[in-house]
Order: sequence, then structure tokens, then C-alpha cells
Amino acid sequence: MTSRPEVRRGPGACLRRLVACGVFGGLLAALAALPLVGTAGLTVNNVARTLTDLPPSPRENPLPQRTVLLDRNGKRFAQFYTENRTVVTLAQVAPVMRDAIVAIEDSRFYEHAGLDVKGTLRALITNTKAGEVRQGGSSLTQQLVKNILVENSESDTERAQARAPSIQRKINELRYALAMERKYSKAEILERYLNIAYFGAGAFGVEAAAQRFFSVPAARLTLPQAATLAGAVRTPYATDPSLDAKRRERLRERRDIVLDRMAQLSYVTPARAEAAKRRPLAIRLKPEPGGCEGSVYPYFCLYVHRELLTNPAFGHTRAERERRLARGGIVLRTTLAPKAQRAAQRAIAARVGRKDTEVAAEAMIQPGTGRIRAMAASKRYGSNSGGGSTGNNTAGTKSGPDTTYNLVADMAHGGGQGFQAGSTFKVFTLATALAQGWRFDQGFMTPGSFVPDSGFTDCRGRKVNDPRAEIFNASGEGKGGPQSLSTGTWKSVNIFYMMLEQRVGLCPVVTTARAMGIARADGTPLREVPTFTLGVNEMDPVTVAAAFAAFGARGRYCRPMAIVEIVERDGRRFKIPPSCSRAIERDVADAVNHLLAGVFTKGTMTGQSIGRPAAGKTGTNNGYTSAWFAGYTPDLAAAVSVGDIRGSYRYPLTNVEIGDEYFGAVQGASLPGPIWVSSMSAALDGTRETRFHHPDMGRFGGGFTPGMEEALAREREEEGEDGEGREDGRRRGARGEREDRDARGDHGARGDRGRRFREERTYREERRYRDNGAHRRYRAPRRGFR
Repeated sequence: MTSRPEVRRGPGACLRRLVACGVFGGLLAALAALPLVGTAGLTVNNVARTLTDLPPSPRENPLPQRTVLLDRNGKRFAQFYTENRTVVTLAQVAPVMRDAIVAIEDSRFYEHAGLDVKGTLRALITNTKAGEVRQGGSSLTQQLVKNILVENSESDTERAQARAPSIQRKINELRYALAMERKYSKAEILERYLNIAYFGAGAFGVEAAAQRFFSVPAARLTLPQAATLAGAVRTPYATDPSLDAKRRERLRERRDIVLDRMAQLSYVTPARAEAAKRRPLAIRLKPEPGGCEGSVYPYFCLYVHRELLTNPAFGHTRAERERRLARGGIVLRTTLAPKAQRAAQRAIAARVGRKDTEVAAEAMIQPGTGRIRAMAASKRYGSNSGGGSTGNNTAGTKSGPDTTYNLVADMAHGGGQGFQAGSTFKVFTLATALAQGWRFDQGFMTPGSFVPDSGFTDCRGRKVNDPRAEIFNASGEGKGGPQSLSTGTWKSVNIFYMMLEQRVGLCPVVTTARAMGIARADGTPLREVPTFTLGVNEMDPVTVAAAFAAFGARGRYCRPMAIVEIVERDGRRFKIPPSCSRAIERDVADAVNHLLAGVFTKGTMTGQSIGRPAAGKTGTNNGYTSAWFAGYTPDLAAAVSVGDIRGSYRYPLTNVEIGDEYFGAVQGASLPGPIWVSSMSAALDGTRETRFHHPDMGRFGGGFTPGMEEALAREREEEGEDGEGREDGRRRGARGEREDRDARGDHGARGDRGRRFREERTYREERRYRDNGAHRRYRAPRRGFR
């Protein structure tokens, strides 16, 4: 096999050569005689100027390529593209492929200087007689020009003009082709053509085509494979092997035509061509999924995609960011940790079914950096059959195994409205109180119910008291009593935290939350209402996990980040640093960690452990509309949410079967908690244990709560336990026991589907609250927030 020698001539030399052999004169005469040329405004006098007074070669924008996403280990897990293309050098293309494309598309490529006179004249005469374009006489250089003009088009109109079957377009292409021949060598032109041409089956450029058709790189193409690809270029849609058997047969016919032409031009021997024609087509289509639906980690992929479109770090305007994404050709090194991702996916899949209308979602974030390590959900990302897609917190949407919402993220990153965060928000009131000088054992007497009728002012200085709302503790016991910062946190006592928020100030609590990255999932302003501490704002797991990660990082909040490095198409690398700030004092964070660690030993998560120091907070919402658990170690933080995808208010988590288990009521410790424990245990397996800093007991230790000693004595007397038994009872947690009894009812195990748990649903009062001029109705039941 031999390649033709490269000949490089300028257009002037070409024209002199044409005139010398008499062909140029014939061409001029032909052009002048053609009726369509006259209508295009060309005359014999200006044809010479048309072909000698050349414009600059066409502007060449970078060709659209794939943007590839790599996990933290450097393995690809997703890619975006508007055109599936990987640009390669000519040296990375098998010589037989170069010969095949020249043989079938422009056999005189190495002899002419952009204008194949014989082919062009034949096509012009045929097309003029027919009154339309029926034959193609374009050289490879002219075809390259046409593709460049199409790629440069910014509108459908411009693209139509670049493809218009007119003589004027052909003349323009010819002029640009002569200009390109003056600028580039034959090798450079051929390389550009092979990278820009469309081969069918969604493959742009020879490298993508080789991978798509035969699952091999362009450098390893064989003779039959090269002939197949060369044959596809002329009619890529009519020979698309991914569509049907009929098109594959057309593709085989085109392959054989190319082989015959290669033998005719002595690129291969007739014997080799015949042997290649006897071989089967042997198409091995390699899937090249684009976008997030085909990714193994779709929710993380979607987050990255939206981050590229919304973060000013990747472009000053959205239009600029969209152009950058469409152009592609970049490699994004992300923060995704496959081990953590698998752990989250398995933990969720083991407890929540894809077809359940109740959905679970989890985000994992590294404290101190904001790096998102995992994003998982119980539903698969994609559209449901029948055209329906499920949405997050949107009543009336179809339920199914798939969703087109990013259930783990906020609206800005493809998510929905989120779910109310419940008692996970108590941590912001806790941190605010500790910063203001409260001590662990400091507290006060609490009543059996609480009405927020005074003492609540938002950050604009407006009074937001709500005398029509009545708050009760969880489980509807209706009893008050002494509570300290410690016991109120471990038992998640609603009334205690409402009164604590009243004393430390609603605005300081909101300010703490904002400093830790708290923002509503739907992007609207936080609702600064008395029940802020009970989690009435709808949130997403990424935001909540990032806030709790700040406690694990000793008060250093870092904005969630999914991309750590961008590798441009020219090889330049740009590191993306974390975006962090001091949210709360280190000492305050240490104190919060100390109390939240007690949630596992003395509070609502008693009996559940990941085998290493951890801290966290359950969140069971008003009326069981949603349930959360958010927790962390110094190495990893995670937040798990559970709610009904059809609408959390219309479909509370009561008397439901999720996975293979029946729940009288889903609470933070009964489903989100176990998911968190299972996923965190697996994600941290093999990671060296890191302990929290011990709190400054001189600053936070001690404190006094009126009536606490007497209450403990009465509790000991009622339970009939000595001091050791009482301490064991405290470790179990009074509220943890109530949660267990409530979840089981009087009928034993929750898994008994035939039995039903009768839950008290006594609602004392329905009230409205105003936010930015809009009213929203919610209920304040006896069974409150956890």
C-alpha cells in the first residue's frame, strides 16, 4: 500500500497550470455558458478575479468535542457532548484510512490545489442542465470548507445557507478552498477533514467513528474497517448501521465500492480488495452515552453539569458557560469517591424500592473542603415510560421507578423543592446558644405546650410572632418539665428548642444557619418564622450535609464542590480551590460535636452506631411529612432525606410500606438513620479513625436547670431503678424508647404488613403564616417535630 506524495502549490501556480493545459479556458467558457452562473452575477470578466482575488481562509473555531468527567481515581463515569468527537492528529489515523478516504472522495487530492477541474466541471454542467444540484464534484478541501462553515453557523438560517444547493455556494466554497490550500499543507487539510467529517451513528470525526462502529481507535483500523468508514461519509444517514439491517446492507455496498476504487488506484492489490469484500461487515457498535442518563452516577453527573452552567467560576455569563460546555473538549476531575458512592447507593437500595413513591436521597461531603463524595437516590435518573416523569415534592406527577429531578440537590442543580428539614435545624439554635455563653447543663422549665406569641423578630427587625400556633413535644405526651441544653438536644424536645430560640433570638439563629450555607432548595428566601428551629424550610441533602460538615471541620464551612480540576483541550490545567469561611468558633463547634455525639448514646439514635466517634441529629417532621438524619465524623458528613415524591404534605409518611417493611410512622431514627449508619460504615471502612476535639469544659461545662435533680429522682423512683439502671435508661434515651414503641405500635414488629398501627392524629389548630406577602397553610399537630 502506498500513499500518494504530497504536492503543495499555491492557487496562482494552479491557475497557471490550468491555463497552460487549456482546461482553465474551457472552464471559463463553461462557466460563462451556464445559465445559473449568469443568475449568480458572474461573467467571463469577473470569473478570473473570483478565482484569483481570494478571501482569507474561513475562520476555524475549535471543533466541539466530548467533555469527560473523571472520579477522584481518574476513571471516567460520564461525558457531555453536542457532537461525539475526539480530535486526533493525522499520525493517530491508520494510513489505510487516509488512503481509503482520498480514494473515494477525492482521488486527485494530491495533484490539485483545491479545485478538481474535471469533477467540478462535470458536476456544474449536469446540475445546470437539471436546474438543481444533483452531483457532487467537490474536492476534499471544498468539503472541509463546507463543514467549517456549517460548524461556524450560529443559527438555523446560517446553517441552511451553508448547505444550500446553489451555484453561488459552490463558488464561495471554491474560493475558500483555494485560500486554504495556500495556507495549509495537504497533510494538514486531510487531518482537519478527518476530524470534522460526520460518519453516521452520532460519530463526528474518524476517531469517534472508529470507536463507535468497531470499538477500536482510528490508529488500529483494518482495510475493511477503513473502507467501511470511508464509504459512510457520502451518505451517513442512509448507511447508519445503528438504525436497521437495510442501512447496514447499504453500508456494505459502499464499503465494496471503496475497496474497488482503492484497487483501481493501486492503493491495494485487487486480491486484497477481493479478500476484504468477502469479509462480513463486522460492526461492533460501542455505546457512547452522552449526558447523565447514561452515567453510572447520574445524580453526581447532573450536579456537575448544572454547576458548569451556573457557577461564575466557569464563565462570566450563562451564555459563555453554555458555549464552553457545547464546545467541550475538556476533562473534569471531580470529587466523586466511588467507594462512598457505592456505599450510599447500596444502603438506600436495601431499604427503599425504586417503585416506592417514598424516595430516599443521600449526599456525602468531606468536612474542611466541601468536596462532594457521593450523591445517591432510591430512584433511577431518567424518564418513565409513557412520557411521565416523577418530580420532587410536586403533587400530581406520575410515580414510577425513574425521575428527571436530581433528588439529592437543590433546584439550581436540577433538583426539586426539597423536603422540610425538621429537627435537624435545632443544631443552629444549639450553636447560637453555645456561642452566647450557654452551658451544657443549663436550661429551664418547659410547659406542656408553647404558643410563640411574643419574642420573635426576623433579621429585618419585623415581629413574626404567631399567637395562633400551638407547639407540642413529639409523641403528643403533652407533658412539660425541666430540660437542659444536653437533655433537650438528646431527646429533641420541641418546646425546649422553641423557647431556647426565643431567648437567643430568631435572627441570630438564622444568621448562624446562613453562615453554614443554609439556603432553601427552591432558591427563595429562608422563611424566618418562629418554627425556624423546627425545620419548616425545605432543604436538599447536599446543602444539609455541607452544613453539618462544618461542625466536623470545627466550624469551617466550605461550599459544596464537585470539580477539583479542569484540563483544557490544549493540556492546560486549572485547579479549583475550596471556597471556605469561618462560620462558627472552633470551641463552639467542639461543644456542638460533644452534645450531638450524645444523640447516639443517650438520645434518639441510641443503639445505632458506625463503630467510631460520630455526631448527628434526627429530623422527623410535623405530621410525618418527611424524615431526615444528618451526621458526621471529622472525615465525612452525610445527610439522608425521606419523603413522598408525589407531595410530602398530601402524602405523609404514616401507615406506609417502604421496601419490604411496614412503618406506622417514618421517623428520623427509623429509616434515614439506618441508611446513614449503613452507608457511613461502608464508606469509612478502612479509613483511620479520627476523634473529635474535646470541648472546653471550663467554658461550656456545668450549668443549672431548675427542677432537674428532682425530675431525675422522680424518674428513678417511677422506673424503680437504681443509679446504674437510671444511667442505662438514659443511654437508651426516653425518646428513643418512645420512637421504638410508636414505630411498632401495640402489634410488635413493623414488618408485619397485615397489622396496622393506629396513630393519633389530633390536630389542635390550623394556622397561616405570611412570607413575602404570600400565605401558606400548615398544621401544628400533637405529634410534633423530631
